[in-house]
Amino acid sequence: MGTHVIKMPDIGEGIAEVELSQWHVKVGDLVVEDQVLADVMTDKAMVDIPSPVHGKVIALGGQPGEVMAVGSVLISIEVEGAGNLKESAAPVVDKEPVTPKVEAVVVESKPAAAAPRPAPVCQGPMVAREADERPLASPAVRKHALDLGIQLRLVRGTGPAGRVLHEDLEAYLAQGQSNASAPVAAAYAQRNDEEQIQVIGMRRKIAQRMQDATQRAAHFSYVEEIDVTAIEELRAHLNEKHGTSRGKLTLLPFLVRALVVALRDFPQMNARYDDEAQVITRLGAVHVGVATQSDVGLMVPVVRHAEARSLWDSATEISRLANAARNGKASRDELSGSTITLTSLGALGGIVSTPVLNLPEVAIVGVNKIVERPMVVKGQVVIRKMMNLSSSFDHRVVDGMDAALFIQAIRGLLEQPATLFVE
Repeated sequence: MGTHVIKMPDIGEGIAEVELSQWHVKVGDLVVEDQVLADVMTDKAMVDIPSPVHGKVIALGGQPGEVMAVGSVLISIEVEGAGNLKESAAPVVDKEPVTPKVEAVVVESKPAAAAPRPAPVCQGPMVAREADERPLASPAVRKHALDLGIQLRLVRGTGPAGRVLHEDLEAYLAQGQSNASAPVAAAYAQRNDEEQIQVIGMRRKIAQRMQDATQRAAHFSYVEEIDVTAIEELRAHLNEKHGTSRGKLTLLPFLVRALVVALRDFPQMNARYDDEAQVITRLGAVHVGVATQSDVGLMVPVVRHAEARSLWDSATEISRLANAARNGKASRDELSGSTITLTSLGALGGIVSTPVLNLPEVAIVGVNKIVERPMVVKGQVVIRKMMNLSSSFDHRVVDGMDAALFIQAIRGLLEQPATLFVE
């Protein structure tokens, strides 16, 4: 038997160190070739590190959150044969947890996985964990489990790295293992537990990017109420007529089209501001970033050349990019290069929001939820579908009046949807 040492790879672009974001294995695990061992994060991307060999993990070279130099020992694996560890090399040992450095910079993208993760093997819906062990799960899954009265630590996860999925909760319930029938008094039991969550990896990048945006840009927001009754009627008509053959349309492709048309008269909104060089770059191409929530955090895939796309072309591209981002398969190019961003919380959109700019862009358009309200139209009280646009701008570049006129232009296009297609 020998030892195969895997060192932190040179990911390119002159990067000298990267952050170890997450381990997918532990000491004692048997691994196979191409199995993902760890996620590391550069200043721009999350990268999977696959195993080049079959063997058994005997030592880990760092802890999540630790910034490691390129070329340092990442992991040691016991293999058949001689391995690649020379006798003179110092042995690798497990490191104790260390306080992570906080020098990482803002992330812009996450490339496609370097190697596929092995398919999960379901071994039943229930698993025993330690009382203080926090299973991997998205916020949506955690809320779903809370609503169902399920303790996540009792549910076997079949997702990547043992992540608990919605399907695992259903399997757990199907096996009759739910604790939903626990005494009602337990819901009122006094609690004194605490949980500390280390801010590392993608969450650290998001935090730093949001902080950077709010510190550097002079944010201001503008909210406009829009009657979307007509555009919703058009959308329903198009879906009824063409939904089967061309696919269903959401409101987003109409909003993208409205952005494209409005930007013809307000090119200063489709721009990037280099505040160090003091240069504003206005772009003819409209590359719309569509903010998308994923299990690892907020990502912004980019619909390129929206000015050249039809409604269905935009809808198809938005759906493809959103799925890629949520599944962690969006490439670096798909997550960078936007010129203006569209953000929406869908049905959870609330009444008003204050979106944070996606630097170096100077404008972001936020969509709130649609609600039916009584409105006065031509002296008559009627029920209309109403929606707010809550948008933010960089006041260093965009004047308040221009911002208001821009959003009002979008309002006019959406309230009179035929104008979206009149050249």
